[in-house]
Amino acid sequence: MRILTFATTTFLALAATTTAHAHAVLDHAEPRVGSTAPAAPREVVLTFSQNIEPAFSSVEVSDAKGARVDQGKPVISATTMRVGLKPLPPGTYHVRWRVMSVDTHSTEGNFSFQVGK
Repeated sequence: MRILTFATTTFLALAATTTAHAHAVLDHAEPRVGSTAPAAPREVVLTFSQNIEPAFSSVEVSDAKGARVDQGKPVISATTMRVGLKPLPPGTYHVRWRVMSVDTHSTEGNFSFQVGK
């Protein structure tokens, strides 16, 4: 009986630990992933599922030729990262992000959006 109790307790403790250490994943973005904005946005705003660590998180926005169109270092507050954009002509733009959540797990991803028709 003691072995069964110990095994059950150990299993539950491990399951709880695994659940508590989830990664910060992209919850939503503005402009939306894969969307077409009728007018050029002034910034890209990324919202994550957990608080992110500013010192180890970044975002870059580039045009179809790979030239950067963001205005540099993002502003990060809790779960939100935002970066200003240069004036954007119609076209396709790529967002590449990398974040570290406050529990030290890193995630990264990318998506595109379009400006104009």
